[in-house]
Amino acid sequence: MAAADNNSNSNSNSHSHSNSNSNSSSKPKIVTGSAGYVLEDVPHLTDYIPHLPTSSNPLQDNPAYSVVKQYFVNVDDTVAQKIVVHKNCPRGTHFRRAGPRQRVYFESDDVHACIVTCGGLCPGLNTVIREIVCGLHHMYGVKKVLGIDGGYRGFYARNTVPLTPKVVNDIHKRGGTILGTSRGGHDTSKIVDSIQDRGINQVYIIGGDGTQKGASVIFEEIRRRGLKVAVAGIPKTIDNDIPVIDKSFGFDTAVEEAQRAINAAHVESESFENGIGVVKLMGRYSGFIAMHATLASRDVDCCLIPESPFYLEGPGGLFEFIEKRLRENGHMVLVIAEGAGQDLLSESIQSLDKQDASGNKLLQDVGLWISQKIKDHFSKQNKMVINLKYIDPTYMIRAIPSNASDNVYCTLLAQSAVHGAMAGYTGFTVGPVNGRHSYIPFYRIIEKQNKVVITDRMWARLLSSTNQPSFLSAKDVIEDKKEEELSTQMVDEMKYSVDNLEKKVISYTC
Repeated sequence: MAAADNNSNSNSNSHSHSNSNSNSSSKPKIVTGSAGYVLEDVPHLTDYIPHLPTSSNPLQDNPAYSVVKQYFVNVDDTVAQKIVVHKNCPRGTHFRRAGPRQRVYFESDDVHACIVTCGGLCPGLNTVIREIVCGLHHMYGVKKVLGIDGGYRGFYARNTVPLTPKVVNDIHKRGGTILGTSRGGHDTSKIVDSIQDRGINQVYIIGGDGTQKGASVIFEEIRRRGLKVAVAGIPKTIDNDIPVIDKSFGFDTAVEEAQRAINAAHVESESFENGIGVVKLMGRYSGFIAMHATLASRDVDCCLIPESPFYLEGPGGLFEFIEKRLRENGHMVLVIAEGAGQDLLSESIQSLDKQDASGNKLLQDVGLWISQKIKDHFSKQNKMVINLKYIDPTYMIRAIPSNASDNVYCTLLAQSAVHGAMAGYTGFTVGPVNGRHSYIPFYRIIEKQNKVVITDRMWARLLSSTNQPSFLSAKDVIEDKKEEELSTQMVDEMKYSVDNLEKKVISYTC
């Protein structure tokens, strides 16, 4: 079709990486350009398997794409990581733009794909599974797709589930994952052996940072063995703590569902004299759900997150703020992320350094702990009788189907991953960067966790919305007061010196 050549690649190989490191090492593929342009590229099958045959992308004959003005992503299209720049700043880091390419490295009949879900539950898992299956089938004519049952260990310890558009048709209406999931169970050699034995040549891995680390190791072993297998990651974390990408799927649904818990806490607290509603939300190391749910709710008086330390006793502490708010309004709602205040909690409760199968530290229940601390404080003070209600909606939120916004987002993620794998890209994860879906190398996704920046405007907006203090530590408050007293003393001494100088000048003049 003539339209298929619109803005198509002048180079028939759409992965042209002439300026990158094209050997089989695991070093990052960096392409540099003028004005500080840096492309952090993703691996390609031809990096370690040269002279792979290609074919035309079947999308050009797909009726669904017949109305599209530009079928294929231009070979040089990249997405800037930093969207706000100054006129004299370099152009900065870029990622390869996601989307269909003019040439594909897999014949549709030869594709044998598999999908695995790992880690905790998250709204949208089933939607991603559905759209990978339907995307492969309807866009590229792929008929062989397997579901790996039970997470990573399912590669070598469980049965597989054949997946077709008919099988996955309604799964997006259900919570959880039809494939089952688990933590741990990552045996790289056994997993790659299973991939090789089954003849799988596309692997789609859905999971959080630990899962993506595992995907990176699987990719490296596949590359070491020289297998023509594309490994694509779809980042999943309800906490929104994966870096680089704008947000993770399931986050919008989690924030929306958290509103129900906050509303219930508000109704309970309003209905009783000195009512306090405490809601614990997800957020092991990142307080995004708590922060966004608080901003969306407008019923929250105080939000506590892992990134912003707080203290309980003394001037400027949490207890003082609760007393003040109860006197003003007669009730209050407190939202706390699960990872907040763990340092205070470990001081009062013997800390058990236990980990789950994914290597995450098992956290103490800060919601129950802070609820009891508030009760104890008001009981000892005998200042007022409180009515405290504690709500933990964690597993209710994790288990629900994704909302409309997340369903659309999951569709884009899944289709972008399919386009990338068919085009021969591998060792990548996919996600939106400044609103444009991109292919991001694994090492950028697993190098750190995304956290709320409490010196950023968003946290300032929350503090303005709730009118809560920033909870500087008691030590900081004391030091601030000392500095203020010292400053006042210095000012007084300067005034005294100026007054004496003026008197001397007047005396001398007379």
